[in-house]
Amino acid sequence: MSTKSRTLTFRAILGPGGLERDRSIEIAPDGTIRAIRTVRAGGAPCDGGLAVPGMPNAHSHIFQCALTGFGEEARGDDSFWSWRRAMYRLAGSITPEQLFDIARHGYARMLRAGFTHVMEFHYLHHGPDGALGPETTQAVLAAAADVGLPISLLPVYYRTAGFDGAAPHAGQQRFAHASVDEFMATVEELGPAVVGVAPHSLRAVPTADLAELVAGVDAALGSEAPLHIHISEQELEVEECLAARGRTPVDLLADTVELGPRWSLVHATHATKAERARLRSAGARVVLCPITEAHLGDGIFPAREHFLAGGAAAAGSDANVRISAIEEARQLEYGQRLRDRRRARLATEAGTGSVIWSWLAAGGGEAAATSDGPEAGARASRRLGRIAPGYRADFVVLDREGPHTLGHDWETLMDAWLVGGDERDIEAVYVGGERRVERGSVAGEAEIRSAFGKAMREIRRAI
Repeated sequence: MSTKSRTLTFRAILGPGGLERDRSIEIAPDGTIRAIRTVRAGGAPCDGGLAVPGMPNAHSHIFQCALTGFGEEARGDDSFWSWRRAMYRLAGSITPEQLFDIARHGYARMLRAGFTHVMEFHYLHHGPDGALGPETTQAVLAAAADVGLPISLLPVYYRTAGFDGAAPHAGQQRFAHASVDEFMATVEELGPAVVGVAPHSLRAVPTADLAELVAGVDAALGSEAPLHIHISEQELEVEECLAARGRTPVDLLADTVELGPRWSLVHATHATKAERARLRSAGARVVLCPITEAHLGDGIFPAREHFLAGGAAAAGSDANVRISAIEEARQLEYGQRLRDRRRARLATEAGTGSVIWSWLAAGGGEAAATSDGPEAGARASRRLGRIAPGYRADFVVLDREGPHTLGHDWETLMDAWLVGGDERDIEAVYVGGERRVERGSVAGEAEIRSAFGKAMREIRRAI
């Protein structure tokens, strides 16, 4: 880490209040923003065009990068549940060495696409035979470190195969722990890499375990450590929860534990209007993964209603079939347009692109770090997802000469990027003030691609 402050200058930035022209950003030695100042238009050479906040990726299963293209055959009444069987085959065969190469490739793609932090919802815990051990987790952490992508590790607690409390089946052995105590021992073994915990879902975590799990997290990580959970993703999940517990999933969760700002509810696609109001009043947020939700046929979350009611939301790449921060935002907006058969559903007078990007980036920062405790690092108080003093200097710099932004001024550039753009419009990506992506390329690109290709050929033969 540098011991000196440095300054970056941009023609425009997307600040918390909207577009700001001609700004210099002073970056402290720890990679956070110290000050933002106005500079003379057309003055000193700039470091880039429009800098927008780096997008925190609030939900990733990085091993599923290797699943792209598998499980796509028509097999009767195809659904999320048939896709899940293909995922189990992959999970049962992948080695820690293959996982490192897959994760490194996926994390490099995230950086190129404008994701500057990842919350890894990590449940591929054990060896192929189910034996306990840290090797797969170490592979994921090493991959993120290798490409320079900051990671918040969220180990997943997974104990049952369904609401009936059945034991995990063979395809779930690498995910499962026999008890909260056994799981918390895993968390302790992983040490400071762990910033929060993820009870997988109410299918996989009995409600009787939830209070014990939260108490264990409070003791080990602090009472505001992040908690993430899959919930109400599928209609069948809601039906089974009603049948087994007499309540819908979000209500069941809120009746079992105290919801609050530490909680991020992933998907919540089929949460009722009353449930959505309940999670908003508690200060919890939703994590939306629009590409994956479309890929799996989950449904469309009522994001417009949530947005207009002042709800918080973050974005995640989830299954990682297509890693693109701007495309997550575009799919979110277009899903609302298709549902309502109208345009500009998440827009304000400032447009659509800058509004959606700022909403998701700020929510992602809150999902990554909710603790105001004394620890530095990932659990420091809400310091991602905004270009403002005290936040980490994570920027995605857009090029006004990009293929989809050419001819636009700063005021319309974000809208152009939202409706038509991709990574080719990104000039650079900064993490903590350090330039990690240059014109679509990360360090070690050729070797990362080669190793990923080798791992994929091995996996294809295995599954």
